[in-house]
Amino acid sequence: MKNQSKNGLHYFIQGWSLAFNPGIKRFVFLPLIANMVIMSALFYWFFTVISGLTNWGLSYIPSWLQWLGYIISFIIVLTLVILFCYFFSTVANMIAAPFNGLLAEQVEAYLTGIPAIDTSWMSLIKDLPRVLFRELQKLINYLLWSIPILLTYFIPIIGQFVTPVVWFLFTAWQVNIQYADYAFDNHKIDFHHMRQLLKQDKADNLIYGILVSLFTMVPLLNLIIMPIAVCGSTAMWVDRYRHQAILSR
Repeated sequence: MKNQSKNGLHYFIQGWSLAFNPGIKRFVFLPLIANMVIMSALFYWFFTVISGLTNWGLSYIPSWLQWLGYIISFIIVLTLVILFCYFFSTVANMIAAPFNGLLAEQVEAYLTGIPAIDTSWMSLIKDLPRVLFRELQKLINYLLWSIPILLTYFIPIIGQFVTPVVWFLFTAWQVNIQYADYAFDNHKIDFHHMRQLLKQDKADNLIYGILVSLFTMVPLLNLIIMPIAVCGSTAMWVDRYRHQAILSR
């Protein structure tokens, strides 16, 4: 039976409390460290490159159009930040995927009261090819949708004012898929079936993805958001999808 009294904001807040729960926080440590190291390096590189490109582009704009150049630059930079936030988090998640799966497993065990299966380092290594293939599925799904959306940037007016909004909402949905997938994958629920189940609660899943996306764009907070997002998504899995997903396998 689904718990519809809780919305995306509730699960996002619950993710914070779960991540710092004494029984859970030791499983947060490894994905947290991985995320901090990878995201710090990638964002330093990104902002170094983007600041240089922005200054170069503005140098070719006449002085009387500088105001328009700043507006266009802001829109382009904001879109690139959203794009690379998702890309960087995808890279970090691919590397930390086994640890995120383990974290989701422990959160589910805590919430359901059903002990998690003991997982050795050897079993994690053996499961790595399947986990990485699942991450590749998510990346391919993202690219198949993102390329057509990005092409609309070349359409006048729509590309400058409509596409950034569509792009942000699309990215938020993909972020939600990214973190929801760990609990689904732990139970071998195929990727297509997972997406169909998530679409049953589009609004709450989109709100959750928007909140995670916003925190991903905030310096320092983006370094700790990964395990928190895994915890919140797993809580939603337990409340809304676990029963029907396992029964329909």
